[in-house]
Amino acid sequence: MMTLFLPLGSLILGMLGLVWGAGRFVSGSASIARSIGVSSLVIGLTIVSVGTSAPEIIVSINAALSESTELAVGNALGSNLANIGLVLGSTLIIASIPVKKDLLREEGLILLIVTGLAGLCLYNNYLGRLESLLLILLTVPLLIFAIKYYRSKSNRSDKSVDKTEKISNKKAFLSFIIGLFVLLGSAEITVWSAQSIALSMGVSELVIGLTVVAIGTSLPELAASVVSALRGHHDIAVGNIIGSNLFNILLVMGAAGSISPIETSTFVFNRDYIAMALMTLLVIALIILALRKNPENSQLSRSTGVILLSAYILYYFILWLST
Repeated sequence: MMTLFLPLGSLILGMLGLVWGAGRFVSGSASIARSIGVSSLVIGLTIVSVGTSAPEIIVSINAALSESTELAVGNALGSNLANIGLVLGSTLIIASIPVKKDLLREEGLILLIVTGLAGLCLYNNYLGRLESLLLILLTVPLLIFAIKYYRSKSNRSDKSVDKTEKISNKKAFLSFIIGLFVLLGSAEITVWSAQSIALSMGVSELVIGLTVVAIGTSLPELAASVVSALRGHHDIAVGNIIGSNLFNILLVMGAAGSISPIETSTFVFNRDYIAMALMTLLVIALIILALRKNPENSQLSRSTGVILLSAYILYYFILWLST
């Protein structure tokens, strides 16, 4: 048991570093972008959105480079499960969130399509380099569409998306560099710790990626969503989760597979991907029910949060039984 103390302590330290480093990285990146004339709308839809997924991206790249490929895939799928079940579920228990038809028609539809693409990539228990690169490339038209859509929709986004503190160029660059190095170092520590724990406990790296690492790398989304909901920024709370799930599939899983083609166990598709797809369908179905119940003033209630959190706990029970 003593041999677990160092890996467990390192894992906690690594995850705290991921959260702190992601915050500095996003703040510095957004300030630099603003200083060279990039609009706050573009900053919000690119740097800030990708920034909340930065821990997952960096951890998956490090895992792939360390040949811990199932840890990388488990991190991507597990983070999506955590975002819907833990992050959104916990946020809704704290505060009900209004929803609009636009959320279902645009973001929800795109999430369903991308989730389906992930299934096509994983159904044969192999994630190749070509399909991984295609997933990454899909982020380009997705971001272009998002920027054009929100720009034409209203000008109010330009005032509300950019929440970053205005700092000097020198401080922004320093924040960016420090944040990046802390992210890289913390990811290295996190992957090493996860590998050590899996080896010591006889648990697969896939399970560690789906549970401990996935929850740890989802902490930025949890913090951002809870704070946004408490402050009344409901679109940010839900949109942050949907955007993060999109990037987890396209960038996190794509980056890992493009570095090192991944042969996965049958559990990855039959258990973990199916669970992620069902959780995605569940939240879409709950949004549809909310819209039909009260079209003028639809909201996801605290009972919806209990359902999502319960579904997430059920997945952990199934995971425990299967391992």
